[in-house]
Amino acid sequence: MPDIALHLLLLLCAAAFFAGFVDAIAGGGGLITVPAMLIAGIPPLQTLGTNKVQSIFGAASATLAYARKGHVELSEQLPMALMALMGGALGAALATIVPGQVLQAIMPVLLLAIAIFFAVKPNLNDLDRHRLITPFAFGLTLVPAIGFYDGVFGPGTGSFFMLAFVTLAGFGVLKATAHTKLLNFGSNFGALIVFASFGAILWKIGLLMGVCQFLGAQVGSRLAMRIGAKLIKPLLVIVCVALAVKLLADPANPLRLWLGV
Repeated sequence: MPDIALHLLLLLCAAAFFAGFVDAIAGGGGLITVPAMLIAGIPPLQTLGTNKVQSIFGAASATLAYARKGHVELSEQLPMALMALMGGALGAALATIVPGQVLQAIMPVLLLAIAIFFAVKPNLNDLDRHRLITPFAFGLTLVPAIGFYDGVFGPGTGSFFMLAFVTLAGFGVLKATAHTKLLNFGSNFGALIVFASFGAILWKIGLLMGVCQFLGAQVGSRLAMRIGAKLIKPLLVIVCVALAVKLLADPANPLRLWLGV
């Protein structure tokens, strides 16, 4: 564990708690924790690996909270979680040969599109609707594909799962949020296995932040269940826009380079 000053450790703990709170409701916790770890002086590779450790705590915390209230049936969704795990592991393993510049370029555009969809789409509430794809096909295609993206790149994974559940699986907003956390746990765990095999994890920092993220996710998930779509929708829009802005703010973002901005 690198020598990190006390005030930086407190910063990481606070960031993890807030990330857990936000992630349990709308996703996007990595938008908070990854910059915080980089500010604390943790190298980029270790930041990505360590972020998976603490993210698992938050995803597990939110999943348990939603499951206790009957918003997700863990035993029934286990196959999908395993598919997300395999996708996350494969994505992390193949990260070096996937065209990362293309992902970084299209991510802001996709996130803004998701934000616009949830902002303007009428009748998005906590009621289930007609599904456009069977659970089997959903779990066999979209779940491992999004999990793969989580292992390769990561930001916005929760938003992609949310969009898929609402538009294709016919889930209400709260139910989609609950199921997203379970699949996020799977993809994070798959990527964690790969990062751990490469020794790219600072376990003490990851576990410390994990405890804080667990607590934050408990608060966030309970608030989401109390208020439902009225809270989840606007926060999801804010998180997607914030993440898109952050990605575009990077001078090295390929989209900015291609456009000459």
